[in-house]
Amino acid sequence: MEITNDKLSGDESDRSEELSDESMAEDEVIQDAEIPKKMKKKGIVYVSSIPKFMTVSILREILGRYASIGRVYLQAAAITENAKKRKVRRHFTEGWVEFESKREAKQVTALLNNNPIATRKSSKFFGILWCLKYLPRFKWTHLSERLTYEKAVYKQRLKTEVAQARKEATFFQENLDKSEKIKKKKKKMSNV
Repeated sequence: MEITNDKLSGDESDRSEELSDESMAEDEVIQDAEIPKKMKKKGIVYVSSIPKFMTVSILREILGRYASIGRVYLQAAAITENAKKRKVRRHFTEGWVEFESKREAKQVTALLNNNPIATRKSSKFFGILWCLKYLPRFKWTHLSERLTYEKAVYKQRLKTEVAQARKEATFFQENLDKSEKIKKKKKKMSNV
């Protein structure tokens, strides 16, 4: 008898598993229906000039007052040899800001473009105007692709410069060797 009871209890557990699988399928359908069909498109704004002491955190703080911000990228200025020695603070030339909403990006651009960054005289950014441009149909992937392309071009340019310098050095060395051989031959000819 105990064996049959075990079989029955095993059958019941199989049925409960089947029921739970069916209920899970229904839950998945409900969850899929709850997902919004239209996600907000993100808007990207180009900041053409970055003031001297502005960093990513400061830019995020200032623009965050007007709308929610996603990613921020600032292009660092080229560092000179003197700046490397003196450990000068990093300076940025241009930047891109990704807003969570396309509409907010357009509104912030319209509101802030050609307006002063700060109105207080004690501010580091007093007398400096915003230079913002909304980039329609521009995605963050376009920016990252451009940056990787620029890095690849830079590396390629360095390789060609190094190869050219090496070629010039070997050519010069070969000419020196040839001139030394010619001098030795002339010396032998004059001695004979």
